[in-house]
Amino acid sequence: MLVIKRYPNRKLYDTEAKKYITLDGIAQLIRDGQEVQILDHSTGEDLTTLTLTQIIFEQEKKKSGFLPRPVLTGLIQAGGDTLSSLRRNLMSPLDVLRHVDEEIRTRISSLIRTGEISEEQGGFLLQKLLESRRNNTTVEAPPEDEIERILSQRGVPSSEDMQQISEQLDALAAKLDELSGAHSNGEE
Repeated sequence: MLVIKRYPNRKLYDTEAKKYITLDGIAQLIRDGQEVQILDHSTGEDLTTLTLTQIIFEQEKKKSGFLPRPVLTGLIQAGGDTLSSLRRNLMSPLDVLRHVDEEIRTRISSLIRTGEISEEQGGFLLQKLLESRRNNTTVEAPPEDEIERILSQRGVPSSEDMQQISEQLDALAAKLDELSGAHSNGEE
């Protein structure tokens, strides 16, 4: 992640390129898929959200209607909690791919740690999975019956089992509603 420092004179400094950068420059980095973090040089405070808001403000000034009015109104009405939620839900595709890579690594590490596969097998599997994702090729999936067998061995319920459980829960909920209705009406 690229770190940009904000100095007391409000200038922004790209620590990687070792030069000052403008808000437009940061916007271009973000459009190019670069992840940035803006820190106050003196305090180390994270100013990323504030700076990104400034970028949106500047773009709105240049191109009136950059963001539709209902979107802006909704953001203000929603407040910070929804903005954080929105940010998490609108991750860029690069973030999603990074999270996929992290999840692959985590799961393979777990398999190695539990002894289900050796370190050598884990390394090979990790390399193949990451290569196939980066080369945008698909990994040939094992036959469906093999997947079902493995899931069954690990105690993972099938979709049919989950459907039955769901139906049973619906029936129980209906029965509870019926009983609570009878109880509140004085019937016992």
